[in-house]
Amino acid sequence: MKNDPKKLIRYTPSERANHWLTAITFILLALSGLCFFQPFYYPLSQLFGGGVWTRILHPFFGVVMAVSFGMEFFNYRQLNVMTPIDWEWLRHVRKLVGGDDRNMPEAGKFNGGQKLLFWLLAACMALLILSGIVIWRAYFSFLFPIGLIRFASVVHAAAAAIMIALIIFHIYAAIWMKESIGAMLYGRVRRAWAKQHHPAWYREMTGGGK
Repeated sequence: MKNDPKKLIRYTPSERANHWLTAITFILLALSGLCFFQPFYYPLSQLFGGGVWTRILHPFFGVVMAVSFGMEFFNYRQLNVMTPIDWEWLRHVRKLVGGDDRNMPEAGKFNGGQKLLFWLLAACMALLILSGIVIWRAYFSFLFPIGLIRFASVVHAAAAAIMIALIIFHIYAAIWMKESIGAMLYGRVRRAWAKQHHPAWYREMTGGGK
């Protein structure tokens, strides 16, 4: 793709590839995990070759997602540090939802909502990893007392349910905020879009003054 002077690079090819790997493994994890969460969803196990294979594959999907999400966390953790401006942005978010973004506090590469979502997802991921290790019968669960295994099962299910809800919100927000999905598909956004929604990042990328 030729460089377009009207667009800015928002995500590199490696960032996009890792993001979509995380997204795909999340979908596989959600579908396979729902099979064990409630009997109504058990027919989904046929997507993975039946109940036995679903139980075998689910934790390995989790390992892949833990690695890919870990890479995202490492790459973006500094950019997602909450600042007073981000908390102020969150206090004004109702105006944005109502269609008025003229007086929103200036956002950097990620706004306050994206940063908060990042840390909530990271917390859920940490809980899923820790509880998942405890309940992984083939390799680790025999190391732990049954009471801890039962508690970890509840934590795992709760964290997964919260994470699914957060991802659904993330997808909805990406669709609602035009060009967000295109940025993750093609890596670039229009300068006008960046200036409107992420003005601080726009100035950083263009070398503009305050």
